[in-house]
Order: sequence, then C-alpha cells, then structure tokens
Amino acid sequence: MRILYIQYTNPAGYPPLQHGSRILAENGFKVLFLGTGARGAAALEFPLHPNVNLRRLTFYPAGWRQKLHYGLFTIWVLFWVLRWRPRWIYASDCLSCPVAALLSLLPGLRIIYHEHDSPNGTLDKSSSIFERLVPSVRRLVAQRASLCILPNQRRAESFKERTRTERLVLNVWNCPSSRDVKERSSRSGSFVLFFHGSIVPARLPMTVLEALAKLPDQVVLRVAGYETIGHSGYIKALQNYASKVGIGHRLSFLGSFVHRDTLLENCSNADVGLALMPLKTADINEQAMAGASNKPFDYLACGLALLVSELPEWKKMFVDPGYGLACDPGDPESIAQRLLWFIQHPVETRSMGTKGRQRILSEWNYERQFSPVLQAIGATGVQH
Repeated sequence: MRILYIQYTNPAGYPPLQHGSRILAENGFKVLFLGTGARGAAALEFPLHPNVNLRRLTFYPAGWRQKLHYGLFTIWVLFWVLRWRPRWIYASDCLSCPVAALLSLLPGLRIIYHEHDSPNGTLDKSSSIFERLVPSVRRLVAQRASLCILPNQRRAESFKERTRTERLVLNVWNCPSSRDVKERSSRSGSFVLFFHGSIVPARLPMTVLEALAKLPDQVVLRVAGYETIGHSGYIKALQNYASKVGIGHRLSFLGSFVHRDTLLENCSNADVGLALMPLKTADINEQAMAGASNKPFDYLACGLALLVSELPEWKKMFVDPGYGLACDPGDPESIAQRLLWFIQHPVETRSMGTKGRQRILSEWNYERQFSPVLQAIGATGVQH
C-alpha cells in the first residue's frame, strides 16, 4: 500500500498531484513524494496529511551542474525505492521518465505515468543529448506502465499515437477538489478581475491591460503567481506598461501563496476569472488545454464568472453551459466589451459563477475525475 511519486520539479506546483495523493492516502496508501525545488514555484507547499510526506532536493538552473544534479536525483530515488519498498511508482513529468524507465526493470514495481505537459517534439541540432533521449524513454515508459494519465482527450490521443502504447490511457481533467469550493464573498466597490498561475505573455497578454484602460476606474486586476524561467522580468514589464497606459494603481501582484487554500480565499474575493489562451499556437499544450488548465475550474470553485478565449473546446465547455463569456485575447476591444458586459449585468455575472460552482460540486471535482484511476489500480492487484 505504498506509492512513491517522482517528479524533477516541485510537486507542490501541481494541484492534481496534491488532490490525487490525498485521495490515495484516504484509501489506505502511504504516499512519499521525491522532487526538487523549482524556479518561481519553490515556496509552494502541500497541506499536511499523516499519510503523505514530501522530500525535495535543492533546485539547480540549467547547465552542467544541473546534469550532475539529475544524476544525484536518480541515485537518491533508487536509494528510497530500496529503503522504502513501494509497490507503485507514480512518475509525473517527462523529466522523470528516465528514472521511471530504470525503475520499471525492478521486479514487483508497477508504474503509473501522469503527463501534465506534453513535449512538442521540436528537436534540432542545438538540443542536448538528454533532450534527444527523453522522447524515446517516454515511449518506453508509456509501453511499460500499468496506467497512463493525460489531462485532455486530444493530448491522450496524440500520446497513444506517438508512444504506440497499448496500455490503459485515461483522460483525467485537472479539476479542483470538492474541498476547494468556496463561498464567494458578498461585497461592493471595485469590480475585481483575478488571474493565477504562471505569469507569461500567452496566459496574461498586454492586451488585458489595454482593455482595462478602456474600462471604468472601478475595474481592477489582481494577479497571483510566478514568473517562469523563459519569461523572467515579465511582471516588471506588465507594471511598466500599466503605468504607461494610466492604470498602474489598478494592477496588483499578490505573489505566490505557499498554500493553495490561501490562493483560493483570495480568488473568492473577485468577480471574474481570466483564463486566456492564444487563438493560434504551435504548442500542443496550448492547443489542447481545455480540461488541462486548472484556472477555469478553480475560478468556478470560488463562484467567479469566466472570461475565456474564443476557442471551440473552451466555448463548448464553459460558455455554452452559461459559466462565462469568450473573447479574442489578442484584441483589447474584444476583451473590454466582454468585461463591460459583466459590469453592466451583475446579477447574470453572479449567476454564472453560482452555476459553475454547482457544476464543480456535482461533476467537475477531482474526487470524481480520479475515481477511474482508483478503479484501475484496484483492478491490477492492489487490495483496499
């Protein structure tokens, strides 16, 4: 009844791992996470649970030291496997695949592979030997794993095609736990837009600030999250641009909250949640993000209405049922028009959030999403 999670980053930055491990712990499993630090997300932590423990190595940036660090991580994981003797290995990112492939050779160990972000497969002459190795090892893990988990149906289909696996592949959306559901606060005054997550141009474009400048002074934007390695300095760029267009006083950065519950408490003090994706992109993850993005689900859990991109999957999932509106994220006028509608229709806006919150409680929660994983583990020999 022991399951060992391995991830070459900070596992606390992935809410599905938090929810899934808690569900397993409540079903009698002893859970141990082995991970590392992470740029921007280093401060994030799991809530305490008597059956869940987390150990992390220090983060190292890219370079020769990181390569040595990965070797140390591999040895460290092997040590814990021999010492702790888990029944299951839960590998939860592409960078954990080389270690998972090695562990799959050990008798009695079973592998679950959960891929949060799919590789785009764009390798060139500048790619390192390790980067070239990962796709092949990923295929090997997919073919040896007892179970594979993807957060979007299109990604799951692409995964099966690329890896040629005949193993069970489940589509598990990145929904919040039913315990995450919050009562939206009753208040008046500012009209609050809320964004949380990695602060990058594709998720929080400058056009949002241009749209804000077209709206009444009561409309403010609160941003919670962190910069990524590839977009260092973007927060400062947003602040500078907000000042340039005259809305610097209406933009606030809350930083990263150590615990997810604090993040959601702040989210529940808002009116509309921003969950934007570019309409055109070569990134397979951005092309197939409906269900994989935790943002819209988190906003609905807190009773917020949604503003999403005009993408077919997103409109079908969130706009058509009446949980929000869609816009062109590249057009400030389109964003401003939708936000103005929310401001002018407060009753309807609140109703959207209420309907979405009910959907989270009834269906879009991780307890329900993760139940096929529990069933699959039970069907392959674990007794509860």
